[in-house]
Amino acid sequence: MNQQSEKKEMGEVTTLYHEFETWTVNTGGQTIHAKRMPGFFRTFKDRAQLALWLPFFFLPYLRWNDKQAILFDIEHRQFHFFNLTVLPQDIWMLSLVLLVAAMTLFAATSVASRVWCGYFCFQTAWTDWFTWLENRIEGNPTARRKLDEAPWSFDKLKKKVLKHLIWMLIAVLTGISFSIWFVDAFDYWNQLLHLQLPLVGWVVLLMFFLGTYILAGFMREQVCFWLCPYARIQGVMTDTQTILPTYDYTRGEPRGKIRRGGEVVAPQGDCIDCFQCVQVCPTGVDIRNGQQLGCITCGLCIDACDVVMDKIGKPRGLIRYASLDELSGKPKKEMYQHPRTLVYIAIILLALGGIVWGLTHMGAMTLKVVHERQPLFVQMSDGSVQNKYDFKVLNKTDHDLHVKVSAEGGVAGQLIIGAENQPITHHGRGTSFTIFVKAPAKSITKDVVPIQFRVESAEDPNVFAEYTSKFYGPNR
Repeated sequence: MNQQSEKKEMGEVTTLYHEFETWTVNTGGQTIHAKRMPGFFRTFKDRAQLALWLPFFFLPYLRWNDKQAILFDIEHRQFHFFNLTVLPQDIWMLSLVLLVAAMTLFAATSVASRVWCGYFCFQTAWTDWFTWLENRIEGNPTARRKLDEAPWSFDKLKKKVLKHLIWMLIAVLTGISFSIWFVDAFDYWNQLLHLQLPLVGWVVLLMFFLGTYILAGFMREQVCFWLCPYARIQGVMTDTQTILPTYDYTRGEPRGKIRRGGEVVAPQGDCIDCFQCVQVCPTGVDIRNGQQLGCITCGLCIDACDVVMDKIGKPRGLIRYASLDELSGKPKKEMYQHPRTLVYIAIILLALGGIVWGLTHMGAMTLKVVHERQPLFVQMSDGSVQNKYDFKVLNKTDHDLHVKVSAEGGVAGQLIIGAENQPITHHGRGTSFTIFVKAPAKSITKDVVPIQFRVESAEDPNVFAEYTSKFYGPNR
């Protein structure tokens, strides 16, 4: 039994080994130098990356009321967005934001596969910028391969050093840009230039520098293949109705070369086996071999193929965005006919509704009142009844405020004790104080009556909060 088990295990290992040998994925043995060709998807990719990631670099420098407009202030546990300040008590809204982001990613994948990877992902964007610089400094893919294989010379050293210095500069700016989302941008630059950053600041900067420089400059597509979990799970979020870059096998096969005069050597499909679709692919995928792990749905192969089709007088669309069902002749379904996508959209709308509700109901001050339970009330020597309340006021503004306490409802002739000196509430955190409400016994007609408390800033009446509690008295 043991020998049979060992033989079975060895057979499985051998099978996996041979399967690995047949993979069409570049496993890092060679550097992919993708060709850059103009086209609709190339333009869309460039603009989408700039639209998403330029704000990452520049938004932290935006000022509002003499302070940074957008700041994730971890040290003081606050998030500032212009006039809005979100504290840890409102962290549930961040959870909804993350839920919206996740569901949007899932919905997009369900409809159009890995469009996030192809056009917006930070790894894709930084790698694209790095390779664009490489193309500008070292030349086209053929020139870059020759330069890599050439012996070291002054020209090669000059180009390599210049390229890596610019890569390092981008990596440093990436680390700085990330850091200033969490601390004041101008204070950070002042500390950095004077080499006075705290230890955590240097650690974060070094981590982002190395991460950007290594992942975008050297690993490139290998990050998508081996490190990114999304590449592994996206297969379960797509189906035969998902549209993605697809090679029309029926139209393109059999492949064959054409002569200069356009003469066809043998009966063949529209694919002339020019390999332009492979040469422009940033991950080195041959889309003609079907859907693969390495395809990031960027559509650059569509641009390349369309250019070739134009040159040889064939209709565009040999490689195009299409579903597998569409290519097999099955009826095409619209997006609203995908139940899974509709579920994603419903979750997104519910989460967005929760965020909007939270933002519109999140004032600059919140109040919570806890009634003393033991005893519920105290009978005073003059016959009056007194209740005790613990006030917890959260001041969400950026400065301390004195508050006035008032109450509506309750008992006629009631008196508020303990707030005569207008308690101070500290900015960015909660403040607790005790309030007593005293009412004459003759005015108490019920054993429990509602009472609504209001705390209002003495400096700014527009900053206030209300809370409804109860006033207890003897049984009547």
